[in-house]
Amino acid sequence: MSEDNEVQSNTTQDNRPLFLKDALYQGELHSAPYALTVSSPKIEPIDKRLLKANAHEAMQHQAEQQIQMLKKQAELLIKQAKAIEDRLALSHSIYRAEINFEPIIHGIYHLYQKTDGSQVLTMIAPYEWGKTMPFEQFINTVRLLPDKTWEILA
Repeated sequence: MSEDNEVQSNTTQDNRPLFLKDALYQGELHSAPYALTVSSPKIEPIDKRLLKANAHEAMQHQAEQQIQMLKKQAELLIKQAKAIEDRLALSHSIYRAEINFEPIIHGIYHLYQKTDGSQVLTMIAPYEWGKTMPFEQFINTVRLLPDKTWEILA
């Protein structure tokens, strides 16, 4: 009966759930996450205000960096969209002009304005006309891109 009492006292001493029994630190004493003896180093409680302040500061810094990166990306996208809009407007203008030949991809052409205000696209550069240019003014040198839009070269 003494063995039964001893077994009962051992089982009744530790009435914690099984998962908590395994939660006891089983490693080297010098590596314990908490003091195990009187001679163990003193463990200071954490300053919760400092912990929260540091976390808040790190969070704010990271968020600001991400916001700045997204703003730069948005600015780049807006700039690219503007360039496409400008190229499209130029292309509409050129396709409204008088064109007496079939332009080829990557071909370089010259846009002029006539005295009546209409425009004409030619293969002749302003310096190739000699002393008299037959148009009111030179507008742009352009190149036809593979997507059939035009870009200004000069």
